[in-house]
Amino acid sequence: MATSSVNPSPARVILLCGPSGSGKSTLAERAGLPVLQLDDFYKDGDDPTLPRLHDDSVDWDDPRSWHFDQAVAAIRALCGTGTTEVPVYSIPANGRVDARTLTIDSPVFLAEGIFAAEIVRACEAEGLLADAICLRNHALTTAYRRFLRDVREARKSVPYLLRRGYRLMRAERAVVTRQKDLGAVPCNGREALQRVSAREREALPVQPTAA
Repeated sequence: MATSSVNPSPARVILLCGPSGSGKSTLAERAGLPVLQLDDFYKDGDDPTLPRLHDDSVDWDDPRSWHFDQAVAAIRALCGTGTTEVPVYSIPANGRVDARTLTIDSPVFLAEGIFAAEIVRACEAEGLLADAICLRNHALTTAYRRFLRDVREARKSVPYLLRRGYRLMRAERAVVTRQKDLGAVPCNGREALQRVSAREREALPVQPTAA
């Protein structure tokens, strides 16, 4: 994945993707940069365009359950003006429950979510992209972390979480491969932090040296 220099913006975004439970939110917090939560751009549960599984339940792991255009618009606004209004999404409620204003004061920021790779090319084409990273772990590690998180946050019923967790564990390799093909660089946590730090250093203005 090459960083873009087309129509450079005042700020640029580091897209952080990876399978559900791979540690994206934790890494974003450790990085210390402003963060746009891309999972807040999920569609509401009553949206008729939501993709369905064989049992007619919603497939929340399909990119079609997510507002691609709204996510890109928010990134475009943050890169251009440093502020935008973003939704507040409740996973247990399957819908948006509020909205808030997000403001950044940094030349680079993170946008993290399981579908972040879906917008790599769009952000690159508009000169908004600083980097795209796919966070990866061993599938069992990801499954364990995901289950603990989802139970702690009461996202869904335990039987649902077990069924989904098994399905996602089997699909994890394919998810990482797809996100790599979309332009994200697969990294473990240490490598990802190093890339984020490097992009931050590159974005900082050069300080004049003393005479």
